[in-house]
Amino acid sequence: MRPSRDISRLIEIMAALRTPQSGCPWDLEQSFATIAPYTLEEAYEVADAIERGDFANLREELGDLLLQVVFHARMAEEEARFDFGDVVEAITRKLIRRHPHVFGDARDLSSEEVKALWGRIKAEEKRERAEARRAAGLTPDEAAGTLAGVPLAMPALTRALKLQEKAGKVGFDWNDPRAVLAKLREEIDEVEAELAEGDADRVAGEVGDLMFALVNLARHLHVDPEAALRGANAKFTRRFAHIEARLGAAGRTTAEATLEEMEALWGEAKRRENAATK
Repeated sequence: MRPSRDISRLIEIMAALRTPQSGCPWDLEQSFATIAPYTLEEAYEVADAIERGDFANLREELGDLLLQVVFHARMAEEEARFDFGDVVEAITRKLIRRHPHVFGDARDLSSEEVKALWGRIKAEEKRERAEARRAAGLTPDEAAGTLAGVPLAMPALTRALKLQEKAGKVGFDWNDPRAVLAKLREEIDEVEAELAEGDADRVAGEVGDLMFALVNLARHLHVDPEAALRGANAKFTRRFAHIEARLGAAGRTTAEATLEEMEALWGEAKRRENAATK
């Protein structure tokens, strides 16, 4: 078996790995549920390579992500549910249907007109899926609803944003970011009140409400909360590395330093960054 640029070779390799007796024991043990976490991990690694601008690594990570698709498709084929060809057909059908301005009669549309067209097509697809789910014996609540289609497995921060966007499209939203700021202050007060009561579960619930409100504020300010938090994480990492480096230069570790010393070095790192951006 040799490497190839042909997708059929990847499908053949996956089939060989999943062949009983002669395949890989680890691959044979896997299921949709056990592979799903790896699928999410590979998607994050693709995003990480893009953020770092590492295109050699991006090529590798995209291959790893493609493997996840082939893996899931192979397991589905073994259960006579669908195969990789069905996956390709489904996405090509969706792309053609959602781009009538490219593949159909709707021509010369503006960007805003394209967005409106997508909305109508997606609403039609949603109705069709709802009918199909009802036909399969699911209840209306499972088959439809404004918030339907936001995956439970999606990272909580991103899912909060998607839920808010969907609710906003039907008018359940604030019109002014200042109203969201007021809600944020209200949630902070509720966290403080529950801290005074000492109920850990209720505190956790209020912290969740506070985080949800913060995502809402980011949305109203046209800030991607996931990207903003990644930026904050990177900033924290840089500044903490500065603390360790400065202490290391003095022959000390963070375990030997006081909180006051580390906060002073944190301030030093912050001032340097601010000066560098002016």
